[in-house]
Amino acid sequence: MDTHIYDMGDIDIAWCPGCGNYSILKIVKLALAELDIKPHELVLVSGIGQAAKIPHYFRTNFFNGLHGRAIPPATAIKAVNPGLTVIAESGDGDMYGEGGNHFIHAIRRNPDITNIVHNNMVYGLTKGQASPTSQLGFRTPVQVKGVFLEPLNPIALAIALDASFVARAYAGDIEQSKVIIEEAISHKGFALVDVFHPCVSFNKVNTHGWFKEHTYYLDDSHDPLNRLNAFQKAIEKERLPLGIFYKNPGKPTFEENVGLYKQDKTPLSFREKERGARLVNLIRSKK
Repeated sequence: MDTHIYDMGDIDIAWCPGCGNYSILKIVKLALAELDIKPHELVLVSGIGQAAKIPHYFRTNFFNGLHGRAIPPATAIKAVNPGLTVIAESGDGDMYGEGGNHFIHAIRRNPDITNIVHNNMVYGLTKGQASPTSQLGFRTPVQVKGVFLEPLNPIALAIALDASFVARAYAGDIEQSKVIIEEAISHKGFALVDVFHPCVSFNKVNTHGWFKEHTYYLDDSHDPLNRLNAFQKAIEKERLPLGIFYKNPGKPTFEENVGLYKQDKTPLSFREKERGARLVNLIRSKK
């Protein structure tokens, strides 16, 4: 697997030493290389945050947008050029906080994109405030007495909305996470991968040790086509499951439902160019 095709060369990476984002960067590059997706076939879309910097460290097409606004442009990019692999990738604050409404309605629309969320249970860019997934009792410089809000459960939410692919990975396990992300990218429809990883600077609770102690992998007895069972797994609290929770492979995608490609398979982004070329040829033929 040649991951060097995605490398930007010798550049400064603006993450803290030991940040879980480094592992996710490596995992995504490995998955893309194994799937043989070339840089020109890929678009990474992000919002704002430490995780949202990840497209800056890829040699590929990318769109870096506003806070919480990664999913709408990702949906549009896929719609106008379905041949592209489109990945919306940002942190738990960006995707589930500022972008929570977009997250919900993307699941309903089911665009054929992969949504990778770097979940460190804290706002890392803005110095450690509680994020939507921060655990009860977690103390921060803002929540000085501890978080008292129930943390958002993105896995349960996605399954409740009948997302077509729902998974959770852990950045400390590169091989298993690579396999999960490969399946998500290969899946046709909206694919969520919530990736646990530590924030070494601002979250001293949810460390690598904590994740290893409080997670386990779903085994072969788990049927990802069984939505009810997947939801029951998603709401477990003592130990948090990792793996592929749920798949609905027959769900029509947004691109199929809008009907842009029923008669004409030409990507929408190229149709005006083709019309222009036909018009030029028509004018020339009449001279």
